[in-house]
Amino acid sequence: MPADRPPATRPGAPDAAFAALRPQLVRIAYRMLGSVADAEDIVHDAYLRWAAADRTSVGEPAAFLRTIVARLCLNELKAARRRRETYFGPWLPEPIVEAEDAEDPIDAIALPLMVALESLSPLERAAFLLHDVFGVGFDEIAATIDRTPAACRQLASRARGHVRAARPRFPVSRQQGRRIAAAFFAASREGDMAALRALLAEDVVACADGGGRVAASPHALVGRDPVLARHAAMARDFAEVPSRLLRHALIDGLPGFVTVEAGDVLQTTALRIEDGRIRALYVVRNPDKLRHLPERGVHRGAAPPW
Repeated sequence: MPADRPPATRPGAPDAAFAALRPQLVRIAYRMLGSVADAEDIVHDAYLRWAAADRTSVGEPAAFLRTIVARLCLNELKAARRRRETYFGPWLPEPIVEAEDAEDPIDAIALPLMVALESLSPLERAAFLLHDVFGVGFDEIAATIDRTPAACRQLASRARGHVRAARPRFPVSRQQGRRIAAAFFAASREGDMAALRALLAEDVVACADGGGRVAASPHALVGRDPVLARHAAMARDFAEVPSRLLRHALIDGLPGFVTVEAGDVLQTTALRIEDGRIRALYVVRNPDKLRHLPERGVHRGAAPPW
């Protein structure tokens, strides 16, 4: 964190109120934007406004700061959506990677829902996230996005309809998620197509985000046979340059792992699992989206497999 940013944890600091709220503000900004770096920048801008504000006129610091962050995010979303219109290949949010045994995961929204949020308008996204995820009342949301409470209820309701399919119907336990992720890693890297077929749902979808920076499929693969065909081709690459497993992890709430692939490419793989089968694969290879990971400074490159 740059030196000019506020202290995050120092007890008794002048900005202790902000420090206490900062984790939630970062989560709101990340959910709105899908970018760790942009979320940090937004929250830093919010701090500057907080520091310049007349505190005597601020009745509820939490509401005041949420309003600032949400409005800054709405402004940023307009530019971000324009950039994504020209983004090369599938777009995935920057992955939040946590230890498998994290007692209180910071990730309250699984990656499929993050992807589904991209189909919403900025106002729908704001109303849904603030109310359904962060428990903010519609009166506060109305003041934040300059709409009536009734309009905010409608925005949130429409958003729920769009993202309903992204919510897991049968949540997987951490133990089962780890077991399936480990089996997928082994089968895909060893070229065991029979084992891989048994792990994949018939309607599995595989998305790889390289952002034009590293090799990645330009379109999502839909269906078990296309995904198996791609992995059969990649198995030859893995035989020549083995994939290196760095760690198993929770990736945006999903079981997965972090690896180094051919060409020293850092990669995260997250698995959406339902009924014991993998319904979706989310692979992030774009180095710009992995800069916040502790492995970022060691592994660079621009090579296959994805």
